Amino acid sequence: MAHDKPDVAELADRIREILSAERGVDERRMFGGLAFLIDGHMAVAASGQGGLMVRVPPDDTDALLRRDHVAPMVMAGRELRGWVRVAADGVRTMRQLRPWVQRGVGYARTLPPK
Repeated sequence: MAHDKPDVAELADRIREILSAERGVDERRMFGGLAFLIDGHMAVAASGQGGLMVRVPPDDTDALLRRDHVAPMVMAGRELRGWVRVAADGVRTMRQLRPWVQRGVGYARTLPPK
């Protein structure tokens, strides 16, 4: 699925490359960006605000927020545990991006299929 924002489209292409061997992947436009779902559960998204949204185990949220380029995921003024936002500077290279995508996919795979 193409996206009309160049930054989102470029990041989405790199995410697709990482997910190419995964099964159960679906793409949907969400939150002004492009979300990647695993068996119906959102795992990561190329954010329309820039950077990457990543689904993580809720208990890992605090530790991940101490990393460079990582911020809480906030929606409707509320911080969402189990989600982090990684700034564009934190996912510029495949070496930076791959572990975040794998983390999101790994957690999504622990959830029951929808």
